Amino acid sequence: MDFDIVWILLGLPLAFMLGWLASRFDLRQLRVENRRAPKAYFKGLNFLLNEQQDQAIDAFIEAVQSDPDTSELHFALGNLFRRRGEYDRAVRVHEHLLSRGDLPPADRVRAQHALALDFLKAGLLDRAEDALRKLENTPFETQARLALLAIYERSREWPQAAEVAHKLEASGEASFAGRLAHYLCEQAAALTTAGDHEGATRLLRQAIEDAPQSARPRIQLAALQRGDGQDDAALKTFQALMQAVPGATPLVAVPLAETALACNQAAAALALLRTSYEQVPALDTMEAIVRLEAASSGDGREGYIRHLEHEPSLIAAARWIAGEKLEHDQFHPLVQRALDHAVKPLSRYRCAACGFEAKDHFWQCPGCQAWDSYPPRRVEEL
Repeated sequence: MDFDIVWILLGLPLAFMLGWLASRFDLRQLRVENRRAPKAYFKGLNFLLNEQQDQAIDAFIEAVQSDPDTSELHFALGNLFRRRGEYDRAVRVHEHLLSRGDLPPADRVRAQHALALDFLKAGLLDRAEDALRKLENTPFETQARLALLAIYERSREWPQAAEVAHKLEASGEASFAGRLAHYLCEQAAALTTAGDHEGATRLLRQAIEDAPQSARPRIQLAALQRGDGQDDAALKTFQALMQAVPGATPLVAVPLAETALACNQAAAALALLRTSYEQVPALDTMEAIVRLEAASSGDGREGYIRHLEHEPSLIAAARWIAGEKLEHDQFHPLVQRALDHAVKPLSRYRCAACGFEAKDHFWQCPGCQAWDSYPPRRVEEL
């Protein structure tokens, strides 16, 4: 018994000493790691400010390995991966954050939003949609809805896009009436292709009622009526469009003239177009006037001269010269071909948002996907 007590008494100071040394070692190691983590963090930040992304990533990885519980470092690393196009690595970083049980709610929502952006940038629209829908009732709700809207527009899922647009409008973000009218027009176009003209007409009339200042529903409805042989109804639709949206007249001037000729109402249409041209001297409006005047008098080319009096126009000059007899008429085809080639770029439409030019007028820009970004006038007139 005495022997055991002696050893215990001798062992206690030894154990105390060993414990004290171990604690000192742990504290020293902790201080070293704490010094290394901020140093690596600031080194990465310095690389980032100098746009040295490869070195910044290496520094942040070192910092994360030293302190894996630091969520801010994970966010910085994930954002860097996404900016470099390394979406799989960005996804792993943000999924790792979401798997942590000790992550604060605010950081968890932030990580969910970052993960959705990873999927979106990577083009994984299905996974992006799922991730974005989990952001309802969070501070990122509006951003998530806007991203969802872009996804549904890109995939042409118009009913889902309309649902999201209604939510955004209800939240007071902005008015989406014009965009909702486009969604109805897109669905109407699909029904028209499928032969369901009655269903297409119903959707177009709903779009006109919901967005009376939108030009597209009436233009599309008039085209549908013309295709069904309802020229009188189409002419009334064109006239209603010119009254509701006068600025869209150049887009319908020529079809209106053709429709008026088909239903023997050229005089009324001519008076309407002349009034519009006096207010806005658009080239397409003058082209429609020339056609109607030519139908009644046999030659309406004087209209091009009247347009040239308003403003210089290579397009109007080329069209006037096309019917003019020149002194050296044998060279007329060569001159006309050169003029027609020169006016092609001037007769295009240009997106006001990104500058994308196209032969036809688009309601949604093929380049930047913006709605109603194409003015109804040609490049030469801008």
